[in-house]
Amino acid sequence: MNTNQALLAVLAHPDDESFGMGGTLALYAQRGVQVHLICATRGEAGEMDADCLEGFTSIAERRVSELRCAAGVLGLAGVHFLDYRDSGMTGSPDNQHPEALVMAPIEEVAARIASLIRDLQPQVVVTFDPIGGYRHPDHIHIHKATVAAFHLAGDAAFEDGLAPYQPQKLYYHVFPKTLLHIARFFMPLLGVNPRRFGRNGDIDLVSLLEDGNFPIHTEIDFRSVEAQRQAAAACHASQLGGAQLRRGPIAWISRLFGRKEQFMRAYPPVEGKMKEKDLFAGI
Repeated sequence: MNTNQALLAVLAHPDDESFGMGGTLALYAQRGVQVHLICATRGEAGEMDADCLEGFTSIAERRVSELRCAAGVLGLAGVHFLDYRDSGMTGSPDNQHPEALVMAPIEEVAARIASLIRDLQPQVVVTFDPIGGYRHPDHIHIHKATVAAFHLAGDAAFEDGLAPYQPQKLYYHVFPKTLLHIARFFMPLLGVNPRRFGRNGDIDLVSLLEDGNFPIHTEIDFRSVEAQRQAAAACHASQLGGAQLRRGPIAWISRLFGRKEQFMRAYPPVEGKMKEKDLFAGI
């Protein structure tokens, strides 16, 4: 039990914690690590069927409830909201909302994250890769802000009433490239267009392979907590509960080839090739 260790995930929307790196978060929580989540928005721009709103006053309220459910399943020690508004996908009118995350200066978002880093004192911070996984503007914005915050938290010149604190490691979660290559090959054979993936068909898996060629430094085998990962995804019923991850052609491919979550280590920088099996290696 690693009760003196803390891991902080900095993400954008309710469900990012389950659909992306849920296995990693559940695994470290199971090991006794204090796993915290910063969620920048409450998912206001998410789409859902009308019956999902029964008993809720807004999309945001429903999605926060789902996040609380997932956090309990994953064993998170805390969920911390930045209270920006969901910006929606690129080109959406939500991009222009004055409270949208993408409208907030990076420096402002970074300062909020840095203060939480100082308060929570994680040794390890994880966030999206530079293209936000699949180019969601909020993901990219949070990536930039988290990178800035990681260093800002340890800077004595940044004054927020808390003592400076510098985490030891920063990682970017990246899509498993082997899984994407396999999906690109098999999906057309199964009648699925890999360039029109997702609920709204707005994710181009082929271009992600072309532009998201980030080095893989760490692989986390989450098979021991796979049930928790699936249960956490199911909490997000308004977002189809990760249906594409749990059934259909993508689920079949994932079950065969997708039992590990992959990360690029951004800090300390890696020289040459390196393969870790633990985000806390060397700590």
